[in-house]
Amino acid sequence: MKSTLKALALVSALALTAGIADARELRVAPAAPPAHPANGVMYQNFIKYLPEESGGSLTGTMIGPEVVNLLQMKDAIQSQVVEVGNLLPLYFPADLPMMSVTGQLSLTGTNSQAMGAAMTEFIVNCAPCQEEMKKLGMIYLGSGASDGYEFLTTKPIHNAADMKGLRLRSGGAPWARLAEHFGATPVQMSVFDQFEAISAGAIDGTMASIGDMLAFRLVEVVKDVTFAPIGMYMSTSNFTVSKATWDSLSADDRAAMTRAANRANADFTNRWGAELPKIAEEAAKKKGINLIQADPEFVQQIKDFIQADIKTAGEYSQKEFGIQDAPEQIQVFLKLVDKWTAIAEEENSDPQAMAKRVYDEVWSKVDYSTYGG
Repeated sequence: MKSTLKALALVSALALTAGIADARELRVAPAAPPAHPANGVMYQNFIKYLPEESGGSLTGTMIGPEVVNLLQMKDAIQSQVVEVGNLLPLYFPADLPMMSVTGQLSLTGTNSQAMGAAMTEFIVNCAPCQEEMKKLGMIYLGSGASDGYEFLTTKPIHNAADMKGLRLRSGGAPWARLAEHFGATPVQMSVFDQFEAISAGAIDGTMASIGDMLAFRLVEVVKDVTFAPIGMYMSTSNFTVSKATWDSLSADDRAAMTRAANRANADFTNRWGAELPKIAEEAAKKKGINLIQADPEFVQQIKDFIQADIKTAGEYSQKEFGIQDAPEQIQVFLKLVDKWTAIAEEENSDPQAMAKRVYDEVWSKVDYSTYGG
């Protein structure tokens, strides 16, 4: 794999200096299969929007997850194998501790468009977050969010008692804390490994988007889906640009790339947070999978845990990441969540309207001659 990356990096460097085409073709990587919204919508739309926003001076070509996956993304961007990639901060907490702080609040999410927008405004204006990205040689161009996570399992979950003893795949520390609180054992593994793990009986299920039933073929191995308010995945840096690439672009092209990314972010969140869940639920019904509404008492217990976990998230971030003002930063973020929840409700979470609001509130205020510098 490393030799492949090095070879691609060499070819990429030569192409950059050769000036063989008028349009700049960017190497972009969603690190997700075609069925996942990060690939099928977010990056496909980004490639579509690049020439529209740049007047033809920017285009994109896709590098698939078979070449660069989520765990390889940081190295791939730094080596310029990838010029724009889908980076998940919770996969690299040691490198992105401040950005991981907001990820600790993933359980609080209830509105996908609001969470993606709040994360975007927070990180763009968060000096420590920007400094972390700068140290890695990267530029941040926005976040998105999933639908509400559910329990996708091989054993039915109705209440807290049903959680005891289960082994559940966790996508990060917040879900690990939730699982442990209710007596389950969290298992950290890549989203790409959950199908085999469930199929082999190594785990009893996963805490994930119901969209994973299709994106990662879980519809073939899961027997029960329990709907419960266990947050959503929003610790994302959907379009993470190599600083070397960013520095080589004019301010106008940087702004154009940002506009394209901003539009694609809202499209992605709409697909992952609104459209795909409905399609996946229908697919689950056709497969005869049990769709369970968690008992009201269990729902309230989860909500109580999430409220208490806000304090825990701050303490965890202080201990694990060394961010001493994490509790204060968390309150700043939660105020942005309130702001964007109101906006999302006003706009009925329409992706085009939300993209415009995020652009007006955040990206229109950025100086592209200095951003990321």
